[in-house]
Amino acid sequence: MSPSPVPPYGNARPELDREAMIGGQGTCITRDIPMIDLSDYDRRKPVITDALWDAATRVGFFQVINHGIDTADVDAAFAAAGRFFELPMDQKTHYARRPGSNVGWEYRAQVRPSTGTPDNKESYQITLPQMGADTWPAESILPGFQARMRRFERQNWVLGMKILSCFAIRLGFDADFFTRNHDPASAQYQSTLRLIHYMSMENARDADFEFWRAGAHSDFDCLTLLHQRPGQGGLQVCPGRDADARGTDTLAWTDVPPVAGAVTCNIGDMLMRWSDDRLKSTLHRVRMPRRDEYLGPRLSLPFFCQANRDAVIQGPRKKYAPITARDYLDERIRANYGGRS
Repeated sequence: MSPSPVPPYGNARPELDREAMIGGQGTCITRDIPMIDLSDYDRRKPVITDALWDAATRVGFFQVINHGIDTADVDAAFAAAGRFFELPMDQKTHYARRPGSNVGWEYRAQVRPSTGTPDNKESYQITLPQMGADTWPAESILPGFQARMRRFERQNWVLGMKILSCFAIRLGFDADFFTRNHDPASAQYQSTLRLIHYMSMENARDADFEFWRAGAHSDFDCLTLLHQRPGQGGLQVCPGRDADARGTDTLAWTDVPPVAGAVTCNIGDMLMRWSDDRLKSTLHRVRMPRRDEYLGPRLSLPFFCQANRDAVIQGPRKKYAPITARDYLDERIRANYGGRS
């Protein structure tokens, strides 16, 4: 079945309306964040599938270990990201994100519908088919940067497809369904590796601590894989089912401390729609540190599994009308970088 090109046939408005109502402080509680072992994946896939499904439907946020990305590669990616953000501002502007795109550098440009204020961060987006010579830093400026990021992007894609294959099976699709719809060989590929630098708060004014490093939101994608550095916390989550039950005015948030060797994962809105809401996307945010906590810069490396632009999103139960991943993602990007219409 082909999607209609005319909104609001299958647009992202329900997700946007939900996100616009979650900007309050809420409360903080402790929750269990499931830790799932992916070792011996091929042999243990049925067991892993059960664990992932339970975590995704019960919490929506989970961490995976023995995931196949070597610690040395994670460390090297963080080091390369740090070198990029250390470049002078006038040099980084050469790689600025173009309006309507999801590649390149941005500085305090992302305004969350939940807060109406810019996130206190800068970032650099890598979406491979859209990357050009003017988007990658030259070898003379950052030797090995492009090769390192291409390698890390591929490693995360492999891990993401393993997890999504398990979800495909439980949803009644074939095991390679999501892999075909996230095909890196296609010009329509739009999965994104993002390098994020949350600025230091060491010399901040008291008033600066009233804002957010990243305002509350749910991700646009199918699945997010997040690499964090131990000691650089601040991530908070509110599981989707809890948010629906409590209402947006009384959200209860849980800190997710970085764990060495673990990748933190969450369901995104694209997969929630594709699953007919059986898998709930999870609200999350990055709070400002307290005065008695680490106040230095915070780096994180998320990888967003976003279906190819020509993929048609519709769940097996057809709860929602079909929409292409292109139209779905474009609307979400416009809402976060250009204000809601």
